[in-house]
Amino acid sequence: MVYQSTSVSLPAGAADPRRRVREPARMSRHVATFCMRLWLAFCVGCFLPVAGAAGDEPIRLKILGGLAGVSQYERLEKPFWEQRIEQLSGGRVQAEIHAFDRSGLPGQEMLQLMRLGVVPFGTALLALVSADEPELNLVDLPALNPDMPALRATVAAYRGHLAALLEQKFHIKLLAIYAYPAQVVFCKTGFDGLRGLAGRRVRTSSVGQSELMSALGAIPVLTPFSDIVPSVRAGMVDCAITGTMSGNEIGLSGVTAYISPIAISWGLSIFGANLSAWEAIPADLRAVIQRGVAELERQVWDAADRETAEGLACDTGSEACGPGHKPGAMTLVQPSARAEAERRALLVNAVLPNWLQRCGPDCAAAWNETVGPGFGIVLRAP
Repeated sequence: MVYQSTSVSLPAGAADPRRRVREPARMSRHVATFCMRLWLAFCVGCFLPVAGAAGDEPIRLKILGGLAGVSQYERLEKPFWEQRIEQLSGGRVQAEIHAFDRSGLPGQEMLQLMRLGVVPFGTALLALVSADEPELNLVDLPALNPDMPALRATVAAYRGHLAALLEQKFHIKLLAIYAYPAQVVFCKTGFDGLRGLAGRRVRTSSVGQSELMSALGAIPVLTPFSDIVPSVRAGMVDCAITGTMSGNEIGLSGVTAYISPIAISWGLSIFGANLSAWEAIPADLRAVIQRGVAELERQVWDAADRETAEGLACDTGSEACGPGHKPGAMTLVQPSARAEAERRALLVNAVLPNWLQRCGPDCAAAWNETVGPGFGIVLRAP
């Protein structure tokens, strides 16, 4: 996909981007509540640091995985950590895994919990943790990656920078980047493309998605993944943005009637380790874990690609819906001839300027040095 070069700057009168979200007052509130959350983590008892091995005892890892009840976690993450890693290590590494959204721990502070070692091995949804660090979600901004090839190229271009950022700011070793199936719009009543969402209450999962909906004239409602279906049933939202397959798996296709195939974003997450916990593992076992996790990452991406189409098939009740899924009866909202031009305009005129305002000059530089050239877009900060 080739684009003509475009320059994006902050609108006149916008706030100074150097006034970042990470203000001291906000950080102080986090610190003030952190003792309570540490106590919660202690009571949960599942996420204490890596257990040391005595003699021939295997190393036992505590893993905080992805979203419970969806394909990535149930079919890929759980079997890998509960069975495969022990096979790969000849019994020298054993692990137990728990879904982060059922742990009682705050997903938006997962990187801080990992930095402190409360969670030694954990998964963080970029959309959640980027509220305080907008630069983290550069790779999955809404309207940025319209298809899987574009997403793969973006992640490849940004991966090195993301790894360095996590290590320098959070003392985290990046081990994998996971992708869920494309996040699209489900609605209870019909709509004509993204512009047809104006005036509707739309479930979102990130600041970026909320800004995109606001730019369209919709009313964003930040809602946890586990609360999507109850929120639709209760009339709290008219539409919801979530994965094509994960929406089917939680029963969203049973409470909504129309679905758009246009990818808003992809729900990227990172899997990593507290650097001290990671370095405490013998080097040969670290190599085993890295090779295994790299293979798991490939499986997750292949599944996300496959399940994007399969999720749409299941949501709409197509014969292409695979076994083990419940066919829905949704109507597919076909993209108009102007859909791609509208997506590009939203990215250039709304998504990137808003992100740049929250993120600042360092983020403009990170964009221009990594993914920007592939999109033909140059960001200019004051």
